[in-house]
Amino acid sequence: MGNSGLKQHLENSSKTGVFQLKDANLSELPPELLQIAQTLRTLDLSGNKIEQLSPRISSFNMLKHLTLNKNRLGSLPPELGQLSKIETLILSSNRLTSIPSTLSKLRNLKLVNLSDNRLTTFPLEFCDMKHLDVLDLSMNKMTEVPAGVGKLQVVELNLNQNQIQLLSDELAQCPRLKTLRLEENCLPIISPTILKDSSISLLAVDGNLFDSKDFMKADGYTQYMERYTATKKKMY
Repeated sequence: MGNSGLKQHLENSSKTGVFQLKDANLSELPPELLQIAQTLRTLDLSGNKIEQLSPRISSFNMLKHLTLNKNRLGSLPPELGQLSKIETLILSSNRLTSIPSTLSKLRNLKLVNLSDNRLTTFPLEFCDMKHLDVLDLSMNKMTEVPAGVGKLQVVELNLNQNQIQLLSDELAQCPRLKTLRLEENCLPIISPTILKDSSISLLAVDGNLFDSKDFMKADGYTQYMERYTATKKKMY
């Protein structure tokens, strides 16, 4: 995009609060964006070639929606944790191996998508977030869901297509968790604690080391099916 095109884009965005520049071969956050940093509520730079996010992202402290999927991000700056108003954070299809601990400060998050990255450990930074409804961690390289996860407040947790072999029973303590997606992992079975004592009413488990017959015979399967059926009845 030429300078005149970007200038027009900036003018429009200063009025709408939305800046969207997809598939534009950008290798960095356009410096000109800083002119309207305090105006922007939505920033979408998906489908570009951004490898590093400038620490100056902290200037965009009115942002509610940040979308940077399909870039080349290998890490995130700690300054991202200063975007206190952010509600949706979409960073799917990048090269992230971890996230900064400062993201635990983003208390207004409602939706986080970190799918199709290279995360090897479960990001406990998202625990205790009262408004976080959906956390998508599918298509990563995690091998376990660790202790500490019981504080997660999400309604839906997507862990499809990881390499998970071990689930902490603390998942049963998640107060709002209704949908847990675990398809295509390496789980030997689902523990009775999660089946009996959780509030999960939709558990997707195809493609693990057990088959559907094993699942149906598992201790706690009956209690899980009672929740599943009750939820289905409410929908119709």
